[in-house]
Amino acid sequence: MRGERERYRPIGDPLSLARSYELDELYVADLDAIAGGGLQSGIIAALAREARVMLDAGATEPQRLLDLGVDRVVVGTETLADADALVPDAVLSIDLYDGRVLSRDPRLAGLRALDAVARLAGPREVIVLDLARVGTGAGPDVGTIAEIHDAFPHLELLAGGGVRDADDLRALEAAGAAGALVATALLRGALS
Repeated sequence: MRGERERYRPIGDPLSLARSYELDELYVADLDAIAGGGLQSGIIAALAREARVMLDAGATEPQRLLDLGVDRVVVGTETLADADALVPDAVLSIDLYDGRVLSRDPRLAGLRALDAVARLAGPREVIVLDLARVGTGAGPDVGTIAEIHDAFPHLELLAGGGVRDADDLRALEAAGAAGALVATALLRGALS
């Protein structure tokens, strides 16, 4: 909730959960790996056999993650120590907290999402994820998605954080998002 990872609780077996929703694509965030701990490689490889997986695991070695069978590797600003080292074919995650970029790179930390996207030009697929909205049901930041889409219409934008229902998905689509990361809305039954 709201990016307070120490308060997150397991919701069950990831493989069983993925199967129960019959999804063909999954966004997987290995929070242990993002925090600098061990990679959950067995679970990730099993999920990759079930669906196309977009994996955020604090990528420092994208090839190692691809070798697990994942479809795409996410590089988040939260764990990006050097903006100049961004892998161009990775999915870029602009990790925000209350609309400001989280990053170990001082050139990115605190920027607005639009400014970070401009600074990190290269990836064609960008996630805009505001951790302060995750699990809150507060609604997504449609304005930020629209602002980035207007400036960079060629980008495939994915929105994350706060999605409540199908109305939010329609609003994001109208703003230029190609998709959204949803979890809480699925778990609560607001989306099927």
